[in-house]
Amino acid sequence: MPRYIIEREIPGAGDLSPDELQGISQTSCGVLKNMGPEIQWIRSFVCDDKIYCEYLAKDEEQIAEHAATGGFPANSIKRVASVIDPTTAE
Repeated sequence: MPRYIIEREIPGAGDLSPDELQGISQTSCGVLKNMGPEIQWIRSFVCDDKIYCEYLAKDEEQIAEHAATGGFPANSIKRVASVIDPTTAE
């Protein structure tokens, strides 16, 4: 399944409390459950004013549907061409 990185512009995201992040996560998981196994949330990175999310999905439209249904912004959706890490250098 293709991998995607989603950029979500959320002012003050880095200041969200653990309870707020839990609520966002619960909403996302609820939407994903209803969408079925063809879309999976891997992880998210919370920064100052943005959240970057990693997903597996069949296409960008699925990512956009998840965002719209959950009420999340999806300011940028990029398909990952390759993944590298320190082991790539070996």
